[in-house]
Amino acid sequence: MAIAQLTTDRLAEKHRSTLDQALDTIRTRAYWSPHPEHPKAYGADGSLDAAAGLAAHQALLNTRFELDQPGTDGWTGGETSPYGPSLGIEYPHADIDVLLPAMRAGTAAWRDAGAETRALVCLEILARISARTHEFAHAVMHTSGQAFMMAFQAGGPHAQDRGLEAVAYAYAEQTRTPAGRAGWSKPQGKRDPLELSKEFTPVGRGIALMIGCNTFPTWNGYPGLFASLATGNPVLVKPHPRAVLPLALTVRVAREVLAEAGFDPNLVALAVERPGEGIAKTLAVRPEIRIIDYTGSTEFGDWLEDNARQAQVYTEKAGVNTVVVDSTDDYKGMLSNLAFSLSLYSGQMCTTPQNLLIPRDGIATDQGPKSYDEVVADLAAAVGGLLGDDARANGLLGALVNPDVKTRLEAAAGLGEVALASREVVNPEYPDAVVRTPVIVKLDGSKPDAQAAYFSECFGPVSFAVSVDSTADALELLRRTVREKGAMTVGAYTTSADTERAVEEVCLEESAQLSLNLTGGVFVNQTAAFSDFHGSGGNPAANAALCDGAFVSNRFRVVEVRRQV
Repeated sequence: MAIAQLTTDRLAEKHRSTLDQALDTIRTRAYWSPHPEHPKAYGADGSLDAAAGLAAHQALLNTRFELDQPGTDGWTGGETSPYGPSLGIEYPHADIDVLLPAMRAGTAAWRDAGAETRALVCLEILARISARTHEFAHAVMHTSGQAFMMAFQAGGPHAQDRGLEAVAYAYAEQTRTPAGRAGWSKPQGKRDPLELSKEFTPVGRGIALMIGCNTFPTWNGYPGLFASLATGNPVLVKPHPRAVLPLALTVRVAREVLAEAGFDPNLVALAVERPGEGIAKTLAVRPEIRIIDYTGSTEFGDWLEDNARQAQVYTEKAGVNTVVVDSTDDYKGMLSNLAFSLSLYSGQMCTTPQNLLIPRDGIATDQGPKSYDEVVADLAAAVGGLLGDDARANGLLGALVNPDVKTRLEAAAGLGEVALASREVVNPEYPDAVVRTPVIVKLDGSKPDAQAAYFSECFGPVSFAVSVDSTADALELLRRTVREKGAMTVGAYTTSADTERAVEEVCLEESAQLSLNLTGGVFVNQTAAFSDFHGSGGNPAANAALCDGAFVSNRFRVVEVRRQV
C-alpha cells in the first residue's frame, strides 16, 4: 500500500467548499458549475491548455495503455475514430477471476474512511480529470464522433458536473443518519433508564459494474461511477468497445488518486473486451457484481433488468421523444430552437426530439395561421439554413458514430414524404468522416403504416413530422408514446394556458420531463447538472434519473452496532 500523500485534511482544504456548494445547489436548483466551459479557461494552475491536451492525446496513439492492475492476461484494442483514423491503442485484458477478488480487498478500508473522505477523494479525481479536459475532449471526440466543442463541453465540464452531482447526492444520503456513536436512553420510571450506545455505518453493496456507452462515455458514465464509489463500492468499468479511451483515462486517474490517498487503487479497475467477446453479459450475472449502471439499447437494458437479479440495476435505455406543436407567439424562435435541437450531434442523443406532432389544420402563430405543410416546410428551411455552411455544419453535426446510424438514416427516407433530404457534408480535416445532415419525413398520424415508423425509436438524425387531427389527439398520442415506449424528453409549444396545463398533466401522470416554449438558447435535448433531472425513472426509457436521491440511496445500506452501556 502506498504511503498517503493526500491526507484527509489536505483533501478537505482543497475540496470541502466545493462539496458544500454542490450540496447547497442540489437543494436550490440554481445554476452553478466549478468546471469552466470555455477552452481558453485552461492552461493555468497545472491544467492542460489546447496544445498540451492535443499533444497528450497524440502521445497515447499507437501505444499500450498501462494500468498495472491485477489479472492482466493479454492486450486488446481496435478503436477506430468516427473521423477515420485508427487509434491503435492496446488496453490490458483482465482475467476476471483474478481481478474481482483483488477489487474487494480494499473495501474495508474504503468503507471505514467514511462518507466525507470518500466524497473528497472523488472530488480530487474529478479535479484532476478537469485539469486534463483538453486531453479528454480529444478522446471523446475520436470515440463518439462528437464535434470538438461538444466533446470538450459535454465530455468535459458537463460530465464532470454530473459526476460531482452524484457525489453530492451520495454524501447527502449517507449523512442523513448520524456518523459515529449515538447515545440512546429510554426512561423506565423509578427504575434506571435503558441505555445503549449505537453506531451507524454506511456499507456499500459490493462491486459495481459500469457499462459504458459509445455516444457519451463520460457524461453517461460518470454519474454511476462516482455514485457507487462515493457510497463505498469498488467500481469495474466496462467501456463500449468503440469508446474505451475516455473511460480508460478516467480509471487511470482514479487509481492514481486512490493510491496517493492511501487506498487500494484496485477499488477502480478496467475491463476491456476482445473483439466479439461480449463480456458484459458474463460480468452482469457474476455474484460479486451487486450494482450495475447501463446506458444503451432497450433490448440489453431489459435483459439486465430481467437476468442480473443479484444486482441493483440502473438503466437508461431508449425512448421516443416527442414535441407537441399547438401554437406559438415566437414562430421564428420556435423554428430556430427546433432546428438546432434536431441537428446537434446528428441527433445521436437520447434526448433529441424524434416525433413532431402538428395538427393537420395548422397552428396559430405571431406571423398568422400556418398550415401543417407550411410549418414543416419552414422547419426544413430552418434546418437547411442552420447547416447550409459546411464549416458550421461540421461543428454542429460531428460524425455518425457507427454504420447502423447511417443505415437507419438512409432507410428513413423511404418511410414517407421527405420534407428535408439528408445531404453529405465533407469534413476537410477528416475526409473519411461520415457526416450527414438530418432528414425530416412527413407522416400521416392516422395511418397504421405510419404508426409503425413513428412509434419506434429511430436513433440518429431522423425526425418525423406527424400530422394529427387536433391538439387533443396529439396529447393522447403523446400519452400513449410515453407510457408504452418511454421518453427522455417531451417538448411543447402553445400559447393556451389550458393546453399548457393539459400537456403538463400528461407528463406528470406518465413521468416525463417537460420543456415548454423553448425559443432561445436553451434546448430540449440539453440538461444542466445540479438543477435538471435527466430522465425520470418513471417511464420505459429509464428506470433511474440523473441525478436524485433514489439514484444513490440503494447503493449502500446502513449497518447498526448496538452496545450495552
